[in-house]
Amino acid sequence: MFRLQGGRRMTAAAAPLIAAQDLTVRFGATTALAGVSLSIHPAEIVTVVGPNGSGKSTLLRALLGIVPAAGGQVARAPGLRLGYVPQKLAIDPTLPLTVDRFLSLPRRQPAAARAAALVRVGLADLGGRQMAALSGGQMQRVLLARALLDRPQILVLDEPTQGLDQPGEAAFYRLIEDLRRTTGCAVLMVSHDLHVVMAASDRVVCLNGHVCCQGTPSVVSAAPEYRALFGLGTQGALALYRHVHDHDHGGPAAPVAHGHAHDHDHPHPAAGG
Repeated sequence: MFRLQGGRRMTAAAAPLIAAQDLTVRFGATTALAGVSLSIHPAEIVTVVGPNGSGKSTLLRALLGIVPAAGGQVARAPGLRLGYVPQKLAIDPTLPLTVDRFLSLPRRQPAAARAAALVRVGLADLGGRQMAALSGGQMQRVLLARALLDRPQILVLDEPTQGLDQPGEAAFYRLIEDLRRTTGCAVLMVSHDLHVVMAASDRVVCLNGHVCCQGTPSVVSAAPEYRALFGLGTQGALALYRHVHDHDHGGPAAPVAHGHAHDHDHPHPAAGG
């Protein structure tokens, strides 16, 4: 029997795909992560937020086994299939590498599978395009297509919309939500896009070298630990579906986070993280 997660009691039937217990990571004398515990279950979207230098990318790399743990442990489901989308990929502009060829690295993929992956991410006609000629949004979708070729049970995304404009961010996250719905894969992502990502997530983990708080977006946005890190000026966190109202409800004059849903969008400038 696992501990309560987001109000649900996790049983052996809902065993996590990947879980960290008291994970600690050090780089020399510097402790990047201390005592971090979290788990990712099938078909859920979990977003890790935190200020710069809070250990978000380090956490992903430790979960993936790229950096070693100094303490604690990481457990993965047997035969777990992972798909990883990095923050960015630098391509030498003089390197002749088409999208189609890139999708067959490091091992060749069937042509039908490559074509289907590009269709899935909305880039059906870009197989012959040079990687160096892609826009930022196209590059992130190609990286996602490559991750999907392994039919992942969990997608791991490290600030996948960095550098995209707000419409590009929103479109990318809609694609991620659709992939979760149609494939059943879980999603673990690091993001600074509080105004978009919070609404897309089933669970949010607020990190600052350790787990400050975690839970549903509405719970985390109202948590003192979250507000201590991000303040109340997050430029519309939860903006796609929820408001943070700046009016008095008869109590102290402080913004109140409401968990009720809105069926319309309220665009705001991007919030830094």
